[in-house]
Amino acid sequence: MTDNLLILSGDTVWGILIRFVINLVFLIILIGVIYFRYTKKEKFLFTFFLIGIVVFFVSSIMKRVDIGLGLAFGLFAIFGILRFRTRNFSLKDMAYLFATIGISVINSLGMLVLSLIGVLIINSIILLSAFILEKFLCVNMFVKHSIVYDKLDLLKPENQSKLMKDLSARSGRTILRISIRKIDYKKDIAELDIYFKE
Repeated sequence: MTDNLLILSGDTVWGILIRFVINLVFLIILIGVIYFRYTKKEKFLFTFFLIGIVVFFVSSIMKRVDIGLGLAFGLFAIFGILRFRTRNFSLKDMAYLFATIGISVINSLGMLVLSLIGVLIINSIILLSAFILEKFLCVNMFVKHSIVYDKLDLLKPENQSKLMKDLSARSGRTILRISIRKIDYKKDIAELDIYFKE
């Protein structure tokens, strides 16, 4: 009986639950530690965790059904793309969603093909990749937003600090850089690109 509890590659309830616990640990590290630490977006935590959990169990059940894994993975991807094609869901969030789905599928089906050590190594590589990318590549990335601005007198070079303060107050973000795209003196407006950290 004890031997059956430790068979992670089996279709028993215990094998699926043990794989689920492993999946949950890696999801907590990916979403709760890495993603939230660098983005501070609480609104997607629920979504990412629930998708990861559901994908894990659906993948575990689909293994018994005579359906291709490619089709199943495609269904998850299509759902993600259709649901999250909104303005407030950035490419970075989409990458984390894909990583969440990928880890859940790997943990659900990977142990049927690989050993526990192999699955743990693959999960660790995904987590380490996300951490390294966040730590070293995303540090200097800015978000650009185009706006129409109405105080043309602040566009003079000597009023640079006043302009930065005014734009920061209006946008609610710390503006780090500004570029002027176009000035319309007839309408007394200017088109600006403002840059800030996400």
